[in-house]
Amino acid sequence: MRNSVHRWLASVSVLAALGMASSPAALAQDVAINNVRIVVGDGTVIDSGTIVVRDGRIAQVGPGRIAARGLRAIDASGLTAMPGFIDAHRHINTGPDEVAEMQAQLEAGYTTILSGGGPAEGNLVLRDRIETGQINGPRIIPSGRIGLADNTPESARAEVRKLAEMGVLWTGEIGLTPQPRPSGHEIAVLEAIVDEAAKAGVTVQVHAVSTSAMVAAVNAGVRRLVHLPNKDFVDRDAAKLLADTGTHILATIGFGAPVFGVFANDNVARFRDGNAWPEAIAGANRDAQGRALGTEIGYTIVNARTVWDEGVALGYCTDTRYDPWAGLRHELESYNVMFSIKDIVEIMGPNSAAYINMADDLGTLEAGKLADIVLVEGDPFEGYWHMLDARAVLKEGVVVVDKLR
Repeated sequence: MRNSVHRWLASVSVLAALGMASSPAALAQDVAINNVRIVVGDGTVIDSGTIVVRDGRIAQVGPGRIAARGLRAIDASGLTAMPGFIDAHRHINTGPDEVAEMQAQLEAGYTTILSGGGPAEGNLVLRDRIETGQINGPRIIPSGRIGLADNTPESARAEVRKLAEMGVLWTGEIGLTPQPRPSGHEIAVLEAIVDEAAKAGVTVQVHAVSTSAMVAAVNAGVRRLVHLPNKDFVDRDAAKLLADTGTHILATIGFGAPVFGVFANDNVARFRDGNAWPEAIAGANRDAQGRALGTEIGYTIVNARTVWDEGVALGYCTDTRYDPWAGLRHELESYNVMFSIKDIVEIMGPNSAAYINMADDLGTLEAGKLADIVLVEGDPFEGYWHMLDARAVLKEGVVVVDKLR
């Protein structure tokens, strides 16, 4: 298998170098991945099967060996195929280190990223460089910032229209005052944004980190929330409101958990910006003396289970800027406290695809979907750590990462 994937990747690299193709669809290879454990993403696991890829999409998925004449065959014995990972909220943009940063995203298994916010122009530049083959990277969905405090309802409507004219169909995270609750001005502007966005085809995302802010956002018509509340516990009634309105929310479950060994190997607890935990937590919960408490992780981890048990569509994101593999590990370690691997697969796959409005194309390994596939060593159902060992990554049928040589 290692030689076959190596030759396949080499041929793709030669085509790109010669300028014979400039998009994933043009470079896509027709291939049959055989003898692979398949985590479909809908709850089904095929212990040993075949995935047939044609023209950048999955043509067939099934147990055993599927006859596929004329296709390049890859023996994936010992590996598990999973849907390409989706980070539905990560802060990225164009910049001097984008080549290495985007490659690192792919190597962690990410094939799709929804940008967490502006500048929208930089999001577009990065997306276009990847789509035209100038750099290797995941699929980028751009977003753009719209503030509440510095806008009136009418100026906010104009900002929405501007994003749509640029081809940016997502707002970045729109922040609402968490405590005691959002102001009347914030809600009036947000309602105008939601109304105008529906006309312009723009999806609105809100950063609501308290139950009162979350409920206010949903009542204003918002159906995409980028964070679970980390200021308080979500009660069942609030969770039911999300479920009843079809609101999608991202877990960012490890937001308050300390990070070790990422920024320095000194065994010091750090926040995800590299500074000391819990003092550096953004908007940290504090006691009467102003001391950071570090309670955010307690709220997010319980709230994740509360909304999940109420039937809310909970999706995956990291909300990070640091190393994507370390961010994936950090989130999976946190999920592992409250969720089974079966649930984690659903959260990271179909739920995250639905959040980014791409459920018809991504999130599961089924016929007709884009061939975004991660081949990991071993069996993830034996432990989440197998999801940290991506050996090969396909994006729309193209091998964009090969660690099998």
